[in-house]
Amino acid sequence: MNRLFSLIIIAGCAVVHPALSFAYDGSERVTDKGDKVLRIASYNVGVFGKTDESSIDLIAGMMKELEPDMIAMQELDSCANRSGKDIFQLKEFAKEMGDWHYRFARAIPFEGGGYGTGMAISPEFNPISSFSVSLPQGQGAEARALAVIETKEFAVASVHLDHVSDQARLEQMKIVTGTLKERYGRSGKPVFLCGDFNSTPESETIAELKKDWTILSPLDATIPSTSPKECIDYIAILNNGAKYETVKAEVCRSFLSGNTATASDHLPVFVEIRLLPTTTPVQSGTMQMMKARQTR
Repeated sequence: MNRLFSLIIIAGCAVVHPALSFAYDGSERVTDKGDKVLRIASYNVGVFGKTDESSIDLIAGMMKELEPDMIAMQELDSCANRSGKDIFQLKEFAKEMGDWHYRFARAIPFEGGGYGTGMAISPEFNPISSFSVSLPQGQGAEARALAVIETKEFAVASVHLDHVSDQARLEQMKIVTGTLKERYGRSGKPVFLCGDFNSTPESETIAELKKDWTILSPLDATIPSTSPKECIDYIAILNNGAKYETVKAEVCRSFLSGNTATASDHLPVFVEIRLLPTTTPVQSGTMQMMKARQTR
């Protein structure tokens, strides 16, 4: 009887376990990676300052568990007084990850430095271009910005939309989509948009997003990290003909190296994408824009 009871308990755990965000011991943190699998994370890191001490090392450790190829981050300080006048947070984070490439987009000047969003990508990939786009304040609280890095294999962008105005978020999203469609809309290259959209799945901003993008990340709650109630953080792919399949999609609730409840007020989101063969030649964003101008 005891043996039968033990077998029932083990079987029960096998059924329940896949519903967890990740295995408790980290053994199922990521799947085996093939040549064409990309791992993408997005995290509002709250200027690495939810606690009294900087959480750059803490969050870098958490992200290393995911073994990502790229990380979009929102709420970053650059040499601002509140986080250390001489500390460029994204640069410090990229160094901690192993000398990653990075791009910071300053949204506003702040306390002697800047505040904005950014991207970091593994040195396995070499950027062929990177740029920033300013997003207007409109009826919102402040101006925002978009950070983009393009490699031969993909382009990825990080954005943090306004947190007080539906209208501002909608206008900012239209600019983001318009900019990336102009550059990559006919390129056939996978283009990922990641970030804190401050918009729930049923909002007008997400309806606007879905006109040109497919959401890859789960619609599970991402905020607040202590007791998540709303989904406002996303990873999406541009509908431009790129071929792919989703291998894994998670809202990350637990890590061996850090506590999500104290690292930030958001939870990170994470996806694994397998790129599939395509008969359409992949173009760089610059090449597409040049061809578009030639045909005008």
